[in-house]
This record gives sequence, structure tokens and C-alpha cells, in this order.
Amino acid sequence: MSILTKTDLNLHKLNRYLSLQILAAIVLGTLCGVCFPKFAIPMQWVGTSFVTVIEPFVPPIIFLSIVSLFGSLENLKLAGRITIKALVYFVVVSAMAIVFGICSALLIKPGRIDKGFLGAISPPKVVESNYNDWLNVVLQNSMLIILVLAIVIGLFINQYKHRNEVIRVIDRLKLTLLTLLRYLFLLAPIVTFCGIAYTVGRYGLDTLVPIGKMLAGTYIAMFLFVLIVLGSLLAAFKVNVFTFLGHIKNELLYALGTSSSSSVIPLLMERLEGLGLKQPVVRLVTVTGNSLNLNGTCIYLGMSVMFLAQLNNISFSFSELCSIVMIVLLTSKGASGIPGTGFLALVTTVGSIHKIPVEGLAVLLSIDRFMSEARAITNTIGHSVAALVVSKSEK
Repeated sequence: MSILTKTDLNLHKLNRYLSLQILAAIVLGTLCGVCFPKFAIPMQWVGTSFVTVIEPFVPPIIFLSIVSLFGSLENLKLAGRITIKALVYFVVVSAMAIVFGICSALLIKPGRIDKGFLGAISPPKVVESNYNDWLNVVLQNSMLIILVLAIVIGLFINQYKHRNEVIRVIDRLKLTLLTLLRYLFLLAPIVTFCGIAYTVGRYGLDTLVPIGKMLAGTYIAMFLFVLIVLGSLLAAFKVNVFTFLGHIKNELLYALGTSSSSSVIPLLMERLEGLGLKQPVVRLVTVTGNSLNLNGTCIYLGMSVMFLAQLNNISFSFSELCSIVMIVLLTSKGASGIPGTGFLALVTTVGSIHKIPVEGLAVLLSIDRFMSEARAITNTIGHSVAALVVSKSEK
């Protein structure tokens, strides 16, 4: 465990009641949206601006982390082995998450509701996706490009005779950016309040309540996935799921407050390394997992497709369900942990199935803020468990 610095102690004091602050922000935001909708709706800019401020910090921190990792790595074969293990893990667990989401929707039947309220929903125009094929998904996912570039530069530094001096400078720069980012995240409760207030004020509880079954069902499905699937993986390595979640609770609260799992990746890497997980594993798995291991997004996409199908009285054969799993497995890779990209991946998925009317997407757009929070938390837990499993497999 890393030694607490003065900065760490200051941040610990400020974050002491973070759980209470986030909870209070959700309650107060809901009340503000219900009682003062005209005041609440303009608050959307706060959440949008916060993510806009946070986003520029994430790529350079991740870039510097990967450059530092490959620049100082003594055994390059280790990195190759970790990457292969991680990719296999991502495919298997992502497929399980999609199937879990589909099965949950078949059991809960969130789309079997009175459709009379649909006319009351008039959200902004649904954004159309231009993810036409796998190449576009990769090209539009900047994090993968940054990863490849960082690996190449890191390998060049690895062969440089003064690499230790270069790595020290890189690590100092990364630590400075990381400290600034951690202080910015102290605003998470304010962002939570504004985001919830906007959503409730914009759509109103009268509109949100009828599709509460879908919202509640998604949260239950994700909770059970973490408890059963990810909990079983942790148990296989003699780690209690609740104890493990307790260690990363602050990072989960940040993800909840900002509705973004991508923005907490730098802090999550620091936390997992502090818990004793292997540094090469943590950095490689969390960064690649931010694009390829989005468990929450996979569950959300599986459930949402079935919700829209049930809403329009559409049924699928077993072979069609298998095709949906494959489609979601691909389209989910284009959704990073930034708010809104999960919904964009859903647009891509529905467009690829060619059987579900796209008009139904407006229903899910009205609750996407709440869905985004569930996706962010589950994605963050998924990154953490993946890092632990691969790290433990390396003994």
C-alpha cells in the first residue's frame, strides 16, 4: 500500500462524507426538478461542462501511464501475455453480460407496459450513429489509438540508454495531472445535483414513472451481474466481492456522480496499484477495458433491445437472439465510458438489427441520464475485477 502524502490526507478529509454528499445531491436534484423545472432545465450545462473539463485530463494521463509502463518494462513478453489474457477475458465476460441483459429482460418484461404515455415524450432529436463497420468503430475510439501510440513510444524509450531519467520525468508529469484531476472530482456532488435536476425537470416524473420498470430492471440486472458473475470470479481467487467494492468505493461514487467510467480510469489505476495489483496488468487491462470491457453497457444494450422489441410486440427466434448477441458484442466496443456514448451504441445496435422501429429510442433517451449512472458504476467494477483476475492469474 502506498504511503499517504499530504495531498492524499487533504483529499481524504474532503472525501470523508462523499457517499452522503452524492446521496443528498440525488435527492435534492430530484426535488429541484419536480418543484422548479424551469430553474432545473438550464442546469444541463453544468454536467456537460464538467465532463468537457475532465476529458482533456484522461487521455494524457493514460498515455503517460502506458509510455511509462512499456518504457520501464524489463520483460516485454509479459505485456504480450497480459494483453492476450485480457482480450480473451473481455470477449467471454462481455458475451456473458449481453446474455445476462437479454435474459433479465425476458424475465422482467420491462416493455410490457401501457404505451399511452409515449405521445407525452418529445425529447431532442435522436442522434444518428455513423459507426458503419468495425473499422469506423476503431477509428472513432481515440483511446485505442492513444494506447497503440503510447505502446510504440514506450518501446522506443525502453531501448534508450537514459530511459530511467525519461521515465522519472514522465512519472512526475503524470502525478501532477493526476493530483489536479482528483481535486476536480471534488465537484462530483454538484454535477450530480445538476444532472438529476435537469433530467427530472426536462421530462417530469409523470413521464418517467411509466418506464420505471425498465429503469429498475436494469439496475437489478446489473446488481445481480456484479454479485453473481463478477462475484464468482472474485470468489475463485478468494476475494470477497463486498470487501473489494469497499476498496474502490470512492471511484464508484465518482463514476456515479459524473455518469462516466472513462473519467475515473486514472484514479482507478492508482487505487488498484495501491491495493497491490501488478502495475503492468492494471494499466493495460483498465485502458483497453475502457473500450473492450464495458459490462454495464453490454447489459444495458441487451436489455434495451428486448425492451424496444416488447414495446413493439416483436419476438425473436433463438438464432436471431444469437445474432443480436454478436451485434451487441461489436457495437458495444464503440461506446467508451463517456456519458451518452452508451445511447449512441444503442442507436447503432437498433439500426443494425433492422427489425425494431427507431422511434422507440425516444423512450429510452428520456431516462438515459439514470441509465448512464448504472452503466458507469458497472463498467468501473468490471474494469477493477478484470484487473484483479488477470493480475492473480499472473501470480
